[in-house]
Amino acid sequence: MPTASDIFKEMPNRFNAGAAGDMNATIQFDLSGDGGGQWHAIIANGTIAVNEGPADAPKATLIMDANDFVDMSTGQLNAMAAFMGGKIKVEGDLGTIMKLQPALGL
Repeated sequence: MPTASDIFKEMPNRFNAGAAGDMNATIQFDLSGDGGGQWHAIIANGTIAVNEGPADAPKATLIMDANDFVDMSTGQLNAMAAFMGGKIKVEGDLGTIMKLQPALGL
């Protein structure tokens, strides 16, 4: 089972530039629990850069448990069901997070 850190390291390889379209945004991930931490993804001009730590001015922040994030990223937890069930909290622009889902294959 991969860790959240493993998933963030792999994220540039999973990124679907076509699905991201013209998205230009910084997304913060705040993951709690075992294996949690902070990462941010900068999506611009069809590319993604992922860094550990907080972002300066994210357009949106996704807040969830690290184990739920791993489950969502590996297809064991449906992202929409997780959001509707309160397992995912979003601060900032929800539309950006919705566009992120297909770009990352979540």
